[in-house]
Amino acid sequence: MTVEELKQLEDFFANAEPQQVPIYLNEATVITDYKHFLESHFLPLRLNPDAKVNAPLVYRLKMLKLLIESNA
Repeated sequence: MTVEELKQLEDFFANAEPQQVPIYLNEATVITDYKHFLESHFLPLRLNPDAKVNAPLVYRLKMLKLLIESNA
């Protein structure tokens, strides 16, 4: 993930309305604290956006973005 892509995701979530919880991304991923979810996903990405270990974080953020967009 590039720094620009990360910035775009951060901007999207900064401008999006806070979501009601729980949010089910899939059968195994349930978000119960929206703000904590975003903080815990963006912090490692800011520190090292290119690390392959962060790929699941990017995937979950993009899934949440799609979910928010589809419910708008």
